[in-house]
Amino acid sequence: MSKVNLEGRVAVVTGAARGVGELLARKLSVRGVKVALVGLEPERLKEVSSRLYAESDWWHADVTDQGAMDQVAAEVKERFGRIDIVIANAGVATGGPVAGSDADAWRRVIEVNLIGSAVTGRAFLPALLETRGYLLQIASLAALTPAPMMSAYCASKSGVEAYAHCLRGEVGHRGVDVGVGYLSWTDTDMVRGADQDDVMRELRKRLPWPTNKTYPLGPAVDRLVDGIERRSAHIYGQWWLRGMQSVRGALPTLIGTIGPREVRRFDDRLGEVRPGLVGAGGAADEQERTSHHSV
Repeated sequence: MSKVNLEGRVAVVTGAARGVGELLARKLSVRGVKVALVGLEPERLKEVSSRLYAESDWWHADVTDQGAMDQVAAEVKERFGRIDIVIANAGVATGGPVAGSDADAWRRVIEVNLIGSAVTGRAFLPALLETRGYLLQIASLAALTPAPMMSAYCASKSGVEAYAHCLRGEVGHRGVDVGVGYLSWTDTDMVRGADQDDVMRELRKRLPWPTNKTYPLGPAVDRLVDGIERRSAHIYGQWWLRGMQSVRGALPTLIGTIGPREVRRFDDRLGEVRPGLVGAGGAADEQERTSHHSV
């Protein structure tokens, strides 16, 4: 599909305070897109907004809160007059074995990554239907292959991929396109946070090439922006991820065979895996929930 000129369009980016969301907002802004930033870190959102090239604004909201996101959708439309692009990027992660894991963190990964994405879609679809717009759902390599010690993240990203494919079939006839963006390990606060755990870092180093590398953020986001311009159904942040689609059916059996052997190497250290959500974004999410509970 040929590229669409994005100048003057309005895009909503969730999880926009840092990482993929922040850089997406910057690169879209350079193309003349008006950007609505949504996230949990008001000061960072304000700072990101102040440095964008085109018109922008920010909203402090939890993507799992349907009422809050409905209000954000209404306010964004009132502020900018229309909504053309929605990028459901907000996400958190935790690692470690299911047995003995932090149950609250495990559940929160599902809530933010899967339910939060559906909440986002539900809130903004009315506006996208008016503009025959485009929704990009950020997924992951974790949607394509299972991985021991990453059950919550893999489950959430597999689920969100399926949700986005279903949504594409529901709204395509009304002019709304839905895309799924796939990223491998990319240099973000989330990945750096996960690497602070010795066991998880060492396990990742033992993955086969090219899944054992951390990839630079800039080129991955460039690929996402190119896909947004093309309203693509599938966007791959790293070139080799496209090829994973053709072998994904064999991966559960392969992981089921190799996984136990690799995890056995760390069996006496599994209790060392840090509980809770990883990275600065995970810390912001935990702080947000703690402040709400204390009110």
